[in-house]
Amino acid sequence: MAYGLARRELHPRVPLRPGEGEKDHLTSLEGLAALSLDALSSVAYGPEAIVLALVAAGTGALTATLPITLVITFLLAVLVVSYGQVIAVHPDGGGAYAVSKRDLGPTVSLLAAASLVVDYVLTVAVSLAAGSDALASAFPSLAHDKLVICLIGLALLTAVNLRGITAGARVLMLPTALFVVSVLGVVVLGLARSHPAAVVGTPQPLHTQETLGFLLILKAFSSGCSALTGVEAIANAVPTFRTPRVKRAQRTELMLGALLALMLIGLAVLIRRDHVAPRGNVTVLAQLTAGAYGTGWAYYATNLVVTLALLLAANTSFGGLPVLMSLLARDNRLPHLFGLRAERPVYRHGVVALGLLAAVLLIAVDAGTHRLIPLFAIGVFIGFTLSQLGLVRHWATERPGGWRHRALINGIGALLTALAAVILLTTKFLQGAWAVVIAVPLMMLLFARIERYYGEVGEELGLGRIPGPPAPPPGSLVIVPLGEVSKLAQRAVSAAVALGGEVVVVAVQSDPGKARALQEAWDRWDPGVRLDVIDSPHRSLVQPIVAYVERAAGDGRQVFVLIPEVEPRRRRYEILQNQRGLLLAAVLRARTDVVVCMLPYRLGV
Repeated sequence: MAYGLARRELHPRVPLRPGEGEKDHLTSLEGLAALSLDALSSVAYGPEAIVLALVAAGTGALTATLPITLVITFLLAVLVVSYGQVIAVHPDGGGAYAVSKRDLGPTVSLLAAASLVVDYVLTVAVSLAAGSDALASAFPSLAHDKLVICLIGLALLTAVNLRGITAGARVLMLPTALFVVSVLGVVVLGLARSHPAAVVGTPQPLHTQETLGFLLILKAFSSGCSALTGVEAIANAVPTFRTPRVKRAQRTELMLGALLALMLIGLAVLIRRDHVAPRGNVTVLAQLTAGAYGTGWAYYATNLVVTLALLLAANTSFGGLPVLMSLLARDNRLPHLFGLRAERPVYRHGVVALGLLAAVLLIAVDAGTHRLIPLFAIGVFIGFTLSQLGLVRHWATERPGGWRHRALINGIGALLTALAAVILLTTKFLQGAWAVVIAVPLMMLLFARIERYYGEVGEELGLGRIPGPPAPPPGSLVIVPLGEVSKLAQRAVSAAVALGGEVVVVAVQSDPGKARALQEAWDRWDPGVRLDVIDSPHRSLVQPIVAYVERAAGDGRQVFVLIPEVEPRRRRYEILQNQRGLLLAAVLRARTDVVVCMLPYRLGV
């Protein structure tokens, strides 16, 4: 035995990649920071959506803000309990798409996927629009540039995510803590004061348009339900927690529910007590902030913190939608390119698609937060309902001990969220919800059509079946397009000969003198390969070669076309090289079934 020497492992360990070690997984507090900002930041626009709906009946109707918020908080409690069960049943991630696919069948999973796509795109748009509102509340001179601010923020998020730079939990802990402390500070100091410390914004004339009836209350409730978005994020990311994962994730879900409920109720109490109505160029949260802190540095700091929190909340979709699109691509429901990852672990096509869709949406509504709210929560509540229904189906199928009690909880959750979705659709239909009613079925049809196409392709290619023995080769022909005798020609002919079979070099000339000179140079070089010179009086290069290849491929032989291409060392010189080789390759692939090979010749300059 050799003393002082460490014992050597018989099997070397494969080093873990970033994020795979247990120490890189999330604690409950880190999970709250990394996964809850989307839900917590919704207090920046959820209560305001309620106020904007109620003020149609006059400022006196604002007293209904608190009871409506209490109903929303009750629904939040039901969702938290229900998602606690989702976490326990699906510890590998309980996203609505995965749950629907396992428990409700392929057709329902299409509905889940379409609603999630709508949710992710709207999360980005609403968060950025609300963030620009918060920034304009602190700096009113920016009020007319909200769309530009949103597009700049969106471009920044897209660029950062294309580089594969993701915000870790420890990085998000500080912004999340600052946001929670700032909002709770508004609640505590606001309630401690007998009247607002300051009033911001310009007064707006309020015209009573309807009475405070049941329909208006339903509209306010449906608008306020936008504050419940993001509650499902923790259940979708259970594998990212440290062991015991289920308990940590459930604890994080409870903390999220408690914090969100506390902030919503506290802000609603302040709105009711101070009769906070919409004012020009400021948000309702900014008015409450000024009432609690005054208009000093704390007011500006809080608005900047809210803006940062909403920007980071928008970034959560860049981690969610590209992964969902990769799952859909793996299930043959989206083009397979959405499942490709770059050298960095980034689904770049999904990131670009999300950025473009969010940009189009922001431009269409001119970055108006309250024009986006009617669209926002519908996709979310469809996902809520499907997750709960999937769990009810799971309990009814598995029937473990106490399954009736658990199924009852999830059934109540599904009923309430389905009712909320119906209310959202009916009360917001003419305000823009019709777009979601059209978009979701169209996406379902798109997913189904793509899946059917891939099925037909797989059937034609015989995927999953053992093919017969390969046919004996009838011989091959390698065609090399060249223009003159050079080192490039030497390399191309050598590569063609290495492929085996008959090799023919083809040159296209429009000048008979140059054609004779090329033939004489070729005879002097004598590489042992035939040269065919094609006369082209119209100075066309691509078409004569394509016609030559089509004739050569007509006898049933396997034809290869080896196209040499000069590549400069520096990319800025690429424009100085002719692109005829790439054009020839594109036309050959479009018009023939020959094998097209590109042979790069890399220059030293």
